[in-house]
Amino acid sequence: MRHRRHRRHHLRRTAAVAAAVVAATVGLTACGTESGKASESGKPKEPFEGMSGTEIVDKAVEATKGATSLRLAGDIDDDETGRMKMDLALDTSGKCAGTMSMADEGSFDLIVPGNGTVYMKYDEKFLRSQSKGEPEDQTAAAVEMLADRWSKTKASGADAKDIAGMCDLDDLLKEFEGEINSNARRGTTTELDGTPAIKIDAHDAEEKYTIYVATEGKPYLLKIIDAEATKSAGAEKTAPEHLTFSEYDKPVKTTPPAGKVIDLDKLGA
Repeated sequence: MRHRRHRRHHLRRTAAVAAAVVAATVGLTACGTESGKASESGKPKEPFEGMSGTEIVDKAVEATKGATSLRLAGDIDDDETGRMKMDLALDTSGKCAGTMSMADEGSFDLIVPGNGTVYMKYDEKFLRSQSKGEPEDQTAAAVEMLADRWSKTKASGADAKDIAGMCDLDDLLKEFEGEINSNARRGTTTELDGTPAIKIDAHDAEEKYTIYVATEGKPYLLKIIDAEATKSAGAEKTAPEHLTFSEYDKPVKTTPPAGKVIDLDKLGA
């Protein structure tokens, strides 16, 4: 579940850093389900009866691509920044909102209402981590002005294009096609956070995954977990990488922040 580096850009402003982190969304494949109906024998119908793991994945990709919105949350590893956490709601109209954090480099909030403006709020740790190598007085001034305060910039600006672009659910879901569908094996039925699901084991050229798919309602992906129970870095143990998908087809709340908002475009003018 490693972050794929081909979408990362080395931009200077903190707004662009937000874009680079949002690009860490996924290089995995989705899976889907059918509701369990009774068979002709009167017994409950097995979810995806007669379908292989690969066929389930193919069916799920199409269903997931049909979603108008979803919420994506989880922890993933990045080769440069280390462990990253995200909780992001986004839709096919380009709206998104949520929180991102990068290991020991702080966190930021993000709102993209789809009105041509991108809103961001950074904590002090994030601002300082992105100002390494800069004069201390400039770093202190940036922290004083921006830490824990909302700022905004035009979505059409050079530093914000990646943010607005990665908030497009259609674009994100393209990452789900053709990754592991030829290596997927169906597993047992279970429940995930109270939702009936089927477990699927899959792998691509580099990683192994455990995938949970709802067995009732639309065939949506519920969760992807790195198949390794833990990852170790020396003596330190970390939780497995995972991504959770929820709140399908629900409106994304992107109300602009109230009160004073710092206009980064005017600062740079």
